[in-house]
Amino acid sequence: MAQIRTQREYEAIMARIDTLFFETDENTPADDPRLTELDILSALVEEYESEQFPIAPPTLSEMLIHKMHELNLTQKELSATLGMTAPRLSEILNGKKDPTYRQAQKIAQTLDIDANIVLAI
Repeated sequence: MAQIRTQREYEAIMARIDTLFFETDENTPADDPRLTELDILSALVEEYESEQFPIAPPTLSEMLIHKMHELNLTQKELSATLGMTAPRLSEILNGKKDPTYRQAQKIAQTLDIDANIVLAI
């Protein structure tokens, strides 16, 4: 399969995608060649972007901070919610310590955080 090799190619394909996007809509027949072209070019861009601009999964610390803001909790309130001491949570937030298995389980269940993030897998 073809591949985008340069930034210039990427930009040209993105311009073509923009054109195709505005030329088609939900009423465009499924067998329209423009939709096929749009699908192919989109797949090429997705592959290129995943290689050139990878997005790392969030860290446990980032997720905990996000959840604190989302739930409007202080660090002390979050530690109480998770059943751990504030200093222990602080060590986890600062990356100095990893949570124990039980703590990881509690974090994942209580805050609905993917276990892979909690366990840094």
